[in-house]
Amino acid sequence: MTTASSALPSSVPPPEPAPAWARRAAHAIALCAVPSGLWRIAMASGVYVGYGDRVLREVYGIPGWGIAYVVGLSVLAELAALSPLLLVSDRWRPMSPGVLAPLAWTASGILVLGALWQLAVLFTVESHTYLASGAPQTVWGFVFAPLLAIPALMTAVTWSYAKRHRAR
Repeated sequence: MTTASSALPSSVPPPEPAPAWARRAAHAIALCAVPSGLWRIAMASGVYVGYGDRVLREVYGIPGWGIAYVVGLSVLAELAALSPLLLVSDRWRPMSPGVLAPLAWTASGILVLGALWQLAVLFTVESHTYLASGAPQTVWGFVFAPLLAIPALMTAVTWSYAKRHRAR
């Protein structure tokens, strides 16, 4: 009895494994999203993160629908941050490289543009914030700062993936 893999022609060699640095970068992307997600979940759970009760209620809808929104946003952000692991996986390939590589480049481009836009807004527009000054703003800065590393990491992982699959 032959297996499905032995029945396939071997004219296309398998891609070389992802380099260690690309694997570490893909895992780092997932880890970069964790602090901000935990901060949002703390906010939804009623932990004081720098917003007063009135702001939580009127602006964010917490308690109420805002809890589902904030927790859902955290879950979706982490799932998105886990997706670069597909680019370094040797076992599971949900799409062909011809489809996955353009999607990854598109995601990288959107992430870079989004980060540049956020930095431009941060440094050029006087932002109105409901967050209390002092320690809450410092904590907020520390938990959201890792998100700025994601575009560069994603671009590096995407480049590695495209390079490995272009060689085939």
